[in-house]
Amino acid sequence: MYNNFKSVTLSYKNTPINIREALSLNENDCKALLRELRELEDMTDMLVLSTCNRTEVYYTSSQDYSAEVIQQLGVLKNIPHIQNYTEYFTLLNNSQEAVHHLFSVAMGLESQVVGDMQISNQVKNAYQWAADIGTAGPFLHRLLHTIFFTNKRVVQETNFRSGAASTSYASVELIEDLANDIRDPKVLVLGVGEIGTDVSRSLEGSFINDITICNRTLAKAEKLAAECGAKVIPFENVRQAILEADIVISSVALNEPFITKESLSQQDLHSFKYFIDLAVPRSVEPVIEDLAGMVVYNIDDINNKASKALERRLQAIPDVKAIVNEAIAEFGEWSKEMEVSPTIKKIKMSLEQIRQEELERYMKDLTQNESDKLEKITKSLMQKIIKLPVLQLKAACKRGDAESLIDVLNDLFDLEKQPTQKIRK
Repeated sequence: MYNNFKSVTLSYKNTPINIREALSLNENDCKALLRELRELEDMTDMLVLSTCNRTEVYYTSSQDYSAEVIQQLGVLKNIPHIQNYTEYFTLLNNSQEAVHHLFSVAMGLESQVVGDMQISNQVKNAYQWAADIGTAGPFLHRLLHTIFFTNKRVVQETNFRSGAASTSYASVELIEDLANDIRDPKVLVLGVGEIGTDVSRSLEGSFINDITICNRTLAKAEKLAAECGAKVIPFENVRQAILEADIVISSVALNEPFITKESLSQQDLHSFKYFIDLAVPRSVEPVIEDLAGMVVYNIDDINNKASKALERRLQAIPDVKAIVNEAIAEFGEWSKEMEVSPTIKKIKMSLEQIRQEELERYMKDLTQNESDKLEKITKSLMQKIIKLPVLQLKAACKRGDAESLIDVLNDLFDLEKQPTQKIRK
């Protein structure tokens, strides 16, 4: 099974954003794709992972189903000529490469922002959907739980996840720090360009409940607000919204500052107000800080914070890779043992069948007490007999030569003729 794990991946590394958007999948899409894929013969352990930076399908099969996976994506996303996008997909038909890739993705090693903290939850969601649809078998269950445990080790043993390493994450971290000291904080996001959109999406999972989005194009603001669970105001009401907000995040692209000292000095301000200016050129006048209670953070303040966090993460990469390699090695040992599990079960069934047949010959002449003792003795004897073959099989797995030993045991115990009936208790 371990030798048949594969993946079909598409990511920001070699795919432009317009194509990533066309092939991005929401929860319903992921579940629909899983339902279609499970109809394919000899395909198990399917997992579909889709974020703004990647769309990936993992599966176990002795066959290469990459063409079918890509075709199903095209059907799902209504792209009739999906074959034109084939060049953007990376096919990993080597099991070790596919497993290593999923580990790297889940740890954030493959993220556009190294150590991305959201990817872990996104992988957990993908796993939950696979479990819900019924495409997660024993192999995938073990693989994902190993990944989650490895992620926990990375968090506890390295600095890989400490601090915010991107402008948007660093902004959200600052916003949450400021909001901690405010009762029922009100946050206003001005502008829904790339960074304004990223900040809004990242705020969705925060403890801040009162978030308002404002943009010159109302439709863009409404679309983002619906995605993030935020409120929307038309741009003509922005001045009043600035006055009502405790924290204002501005990424409005203009040649002159949009929020000025003059515009605020004419207002009756009774509380602290924080401005986080993410625009270049600046959209908030720095001299606003001359007004009582006004505090301004600019893009340099945010990037400086993000750069320090990114430096710590980059330094931690060797430690993270060492932890990942250790986890993959342990998972590989488990997977190899799983390959001989059917043989072990057949040996047990063969011995149990012999035990039961012999017991039936003598049980009728024994008392209940004698029968109980004989049952106990023969079970113990069977466990001792089977112990050595099992240990030898597991050792052969580690050496990589289990196949030859399986052949010997098949001949010795005549396992090919062994029925698959359940063992009688």
